[in-house]
Order: sequence, then C-alpha cells, then structure tokens
Amino acid sequence: MWLTLALVLAADAPPQSARSAAEIMDILMWNREPVGGPFALTDQAGHERTDKEFRGKLMLIYFGFTTCPDVCPTDLQAIALALDKLGRDGGQVQPIFITVDPERDTAAHLADYVPMFHPRLIGLTGSGDAIRKLADAYKVYFARVPLKDAGDYTVDHTAYIYLMDREGNYLGFFPPGTSADRMVEIIRPRLAEPVR
Repeated sequence: MWLTLALVLAADAPPQSARSAAEIMDILMWNREPVGGPFALTDQAGHERTDKEFRGKLMLIYFGFTTCPDVCPTDLQAIALALDKLGRDGGQVQPIFITVDPERDTAAHLADYVPMFHPRLIGLTGSGDAIRKLADAYKVYFARVPLKDAGDYTVDHTAYIYLMDREGNYLGFFPPGTSADRMVEIIRPRLAEPVR
C-alpha cells in the first residue's frame, strides 16, 4: 500500500527543473532568453486568476512555498515593506506569490498564509504541470528534496523576485535578501513611466 501511495504522490509531483540554478542565473542576468509568460492559476479564495487581470500595474512575482523556513518569509516581508514604503503608489504594484509546492499549498492553505505578509498579496496554486510550465517560463529552478522522516520533503528553489512591467514583460529581478529600500529605489522610477 505504501508503495502504491508513494507512486501516486510521485506522479502528482511536478518534475524536477531541467536547468541548474547557475544556468538560470546566467539567463536572468544577461537576458539570454525571454522570461515570464501568461498564467491561469487558482488564488487563495479559490478563484481563477490570470496575468491579464494585472495589466496596467507592475507585478512583483515570487515563487516559493509556505513551509519554507527562512528565505521565502524574509523575501515576502521585504516585498510587503517595499509596498508600504511606496505609500499610495504601492497600489500600482501587484505582489504575487506562486507556490512551487502545489501538493501541500492548496488555496485554503494559501488563504491562511498570504495575509500574514500583506493584505494585497495574492497567493496562487495549480496543478503540478501548470506550476512547472510557469516556473520554466520564469526560469525558476525547484526540486523536491526528501527528508529523513518517511514521506516528508522540502523544496529546493531559486528565490528571485521578478519585476514585470505594466504589460507583463520582464524588467529584471531582485536577488534573495534584497532590502525593501532597494526595491523601492528601482520600482519608483518605473511607476513614473506613462501607462500605454
């Protein structure tokens, strides 16, 4: 029975990233390939959300998982603080958290998690295939890593904050640990650009 359950869970799990974290960093740093793309995922309220809903706003997109012990909460707190520091202009920026652990990060679980960081943070989940496809489009590395406890795991992943323009195009990224002040310094001039 355990073997059958393990095979079922493995079949539902998104496959491991095809590229290494170093390859992904090279792509992002030097714009070697397009980054980003359309999505249709489920938010923390159970509603389908698409990238098109956020046209006219900058997007800060972060891929992580809710049981991440340190990097994800730290970066999400920095995003929230940056939005607060932008004041009223922060309303022109949509923060989005996309799970790389859709098996555990259901809409209901995200509903408990995302409000801890910012009231406007949207958490998105979906099928393993949908998450993998979107992660590949954003050049996100992630892989499930088994833990000593039978059946338990963590997720190894890149932790970049993607800055997308008002049309959903890639502008650049903030590496893990970027301060809120630095984000504001980069975002504020973009908010002054005319909306097309």
